Amino acid sequence: MKETILVIDDERPTLKMFTLLLSALNYEVITAENGLEGLNLFKEHHPPLVLTDIKMPVMDGIEVLKEIKKINPMAEVVVITGHGDMDLAIQALNLDATDFINKPLRREALELALSRAGERLAIAKSEMEQIGLEERGDAVIIRVRGNITGNTVPHLAERLAEARRLGRRVILMDFDENSSINGAGITGLTTLLRQCRDADVRVILAGLSDNFRAVFESVGITRLAELFDSQADALDTPGSRSA
Repeated sequence: MKETILVIDDERPTLKMFTLLLSALNYEVITAENGLEGLNLFKEHHPPLVLTDIKMPVMDGIEVLKEIKKINPMAEVVVITGHGDMDLAIQALNLDATDFINKPLRREALELALSRAGERLAIAKSEMEQIGLEERGDAVIIRVRGNITGNTVPHLAERLAEARRLGRRVILMDFDENSSINGAGITGLTTLLRQCRDADVRVILAGLSDNFRAVFESVGITRLAELFDSQADALDTPGSRSA
């Protein structure tokens, strides 16, 4: 199955060149002639890859990058810069652009940027698979496997948002017995749990090892979510029993 890529550039000859090159590389290509049109197409098609020029009318590439990352933080965005635009390229990288390529376009540079984007997408997919979701009675269960890091937190945020949309009484985060979490993961999890508390969403945690229970207690996570030894114990509490 072909990967879809969105190309945004206000120069039609450049769009045509990208379409020819990317089609030859087996991509399904969507094109837009300005940033606003590109953003609307992104919302409609949700492509995992985006190439965007920086200097454009209506909405420039930096604004496009910011908006795309708000919609989908995991989208890979490669920015297209002109000669001497290094400051803009650095600004884009600081906003989590995958890479930048310079005009005039070189095929080798394009292929290298796309290869980096593909690697990041593969890693993101693997990390996303660590976090599953299922509905059970009045609860939504988020299953957490593997190592929770700063890179995993955006996927966890997506699952929590999905769980909240389902409108159940409680969200249970069930950690595998071999799960671990580093400092960045703890910081991210704390932020997500605080957002849930502020929105009056009940979250309970289960399955943590004794070591991580102690860590969660010491950093104050127990003030944001209840801790249980197992999924069964958590689901047996009032308001979260299975139907």
